[in-house]
Amino acid sequence: MTFYQKLEQHHKKLSKLEHLASICGWDQAAMMPEGGNQARSEAMAELLVMHHELATAPHIAEWFEQAKRESLSPEQRSSLQEMKRSWQAVNILPADLVESKSLAGSKCEHAWRSQRPENDWRAFSKNLEAVVELSRREAQIRSEATGLSRYDALLDLYEPGMTSKELDALFANVKTWLPSLISQIRDKQSTDEVIQPLGPFPIEQQKVLSLELMTKLGFNFNHGRLDVSTHPFCGGVPTDVRITTRYDEDDFTSALMGVIHETGHARYEQGLPKKWAGLPVGAARSMGVHESQSLFFEMQLSRSECFINILAPLAADTFKRYDDPSLTPENLTLLNTRVKPGLIRVDADEVTYPAHVILRYEIERDLIEGNIEVADIPELWDKKMTEYLGISTKGNFTDGCMQDIHWTDGAFGYFPSYTLGAMYAAQFMAAMRKEMNVENLIRERNLQPIFNWLDKHVWKKASTVSTDQLLIDATGERLNADYLKAHLETRYLNS
Repeated sequence: MTFYQKLEQHHKKLSKLEHLASICGWDQAAMMPEGGNQARSEAMAELLVMHHELATAPHIAEWFEQAKRESLSPEQRSSLQEMKRSWQAVNILPADLVESKSLAGSKCEHAWRSQRPENDWRAFSKNLEAVVELSRREAQIRSEATGLSRYDALLDLYEPGMTSKELDALFANVKTWLPSLISQIRDKQSTDEVIQPLGPFPIEQQKVLSLELMTKLGFNFNHGRLDVSTHPFCGGVPTDVRITTRYDEDDFTSALMGVIHETGHARYEQGLPKKWAGLPVGAARSMGVHESQSLFFEMQLSRSECFINILAPLAADTFKRYDDPSLTPENLTLLNTRVKPGLIRVDADEVTYPAHVILRYEIERDLIEGNIEVADIPELWDKKMTEYLGISTKGNFTDGCMQDIHWTDGAFGYFPSYTLGAMYAAQFMAAMRKEMNVENLIRERNLQPIFNWLDKHVWKKASTVSTDQLLIDATGERLNADYLKAHLETRYLNS
């Protein structure tokens, strides 16, 4: 057996442990009884330590040294590079920090579930302080090993190659045109007569509608399922993708669009190349690229007028409201393209959404760099929400700085992926339109060519190339945020 083959075998073993951890995490969020949290957290921490010890075994370094001298194909070279990147990312951290961070994250996230509805910032902040302290330790260790800034060292885990310098430039540009665009769109929509669908919309019927849309979007139910959790997410592994949503009997569109969003994530996972299964090169390229797929499905595709013409009659039939004027294609199009600044990120429209991400990015960057402390977050959150969206969150921690789950487990560096994903998605759609008439395909109920394009240019590429190269191969250029601006202007001002 060659050293490269030994490394492949080693990473496939690691992948099996990651498989178990992922399903345990899904169960903890979606199915586990309340009293099981402590034991589950300890079991998952132990699993992470086992994974860490296996991943950082002393002999692995020698295997990499030997493998790079072997005669490898270009694909194997790419695979070796990704295995080494993955190994370096894990090998940097001591096992005690991995365990401590896992335990602190589980404790913080579990307590957050009850503290958030109680608006209990005081109790939540104590747990968050422990998570931040451990995340700063991790950032420092990674910074020293990579030469990146502390925040960039964490950002690189989610978006390899991206830096805060580039993000600062991208987001500074967005802030020059976003406020005026929001204002123009709201002025344009001020005379629209929109009928709000009135509940109740029974959860069982919402689930039926969700499953039908997932089917039309190509989700493979032989390798995945839909469940309920406090915070919607997509987890599991490519052969067993778990997506969740949360239902509101007063508003079926919130859960439905959430399901479509997570289905985009799931299709990416299910489309990853099987020949690289269990290897880093066969995983998603980055969280930004992952988010581009969910936002392509939700925003680029499903909120288009053409797609809502498919969705509307399905909704009317599912809820048996055939004469309900709120469920006509025209009304649902107006409803699903309303632009209104709000408190909650996951409920935000695609125009105001970047403001939510920029706010979080700026806070978490300064938090990890040590420029601010956890105690400063509520005031900064209120200040930035007021500045960017004209809404105050003073005293409202539930709908302000406690609304997200990401910081509870130390996922600092993740938030920029959302708006990067929106930028990538707009750029992919612009390139796709040069090859096919997307609107006609949707009208004809023929979505397969759209999925084939994504499969060829994104899904099957996995991590065989960098994000920059993936974009260049698919669209002919590196990331260009002008495509997002053009998409928003076209849909909301020129339609």
